[in-house]
Amino acid sequence: MKVIIHDLKNEQFQTLFPNLNKDIHIIFDNGKIKPCIGCFGCWIKTPGTCIIKDGYEHTGAVLSQADKVIIISQCVYGGYSPFIKNIVDRSISYVLPFFNTIDGETHHQPRYQNKYQLSVYFYGKSISSQEKSVAQSLVKSNSINFNSTQYKVSFFDSIHLLAKEVIL
Repeated sequence: MKVIIHDLKNEQFQTLFPNLNKDIHIIFDNGKIKPCIGCFGCWIKTPGTCIIKDGYEHTGAVLSQADKVIIISQCVYGGYSPFIKNIVDRSISYVLPFFNTIDGETHHQPRYQNKYQLSVYFYGKSISSQEKSVAQSLVKSNSINFNSTQYKVSFFDSIHLLAKEVIL
């Protein structure tokens, strides 16, 4: 299954990607997402499931079934948009609260055997080279932390250019 996580307005997304396969799970901002509160409930109280019941509590489990995860995000100071950052935070249930050292960095141990490809498409006007460098490092670390098989990062000046390049 493919998972698309995006910060576009839903109508805008539907216009850019009108003919999507049924085997795609789409995560978008429905206006109801709550921020991660750092309670570790998804690790201790309800392993694999966030304790916040807002429709995004099973994000980690959704990722456990993905073979490809596509993130479409505005590039904000070299990072994800607030909504995408919130989804990444709320996906912490995808991993365990235990750590490994990988290439000198501390990362979580996987909860699931599943591994997926990660493709991140950043958009925004005048993304600086420093922002691109920071974003590439961020995605690389996320890819390692979420036990991805491989990752790809792309940058676009507009969502229309991005839409032509996204491989679904």
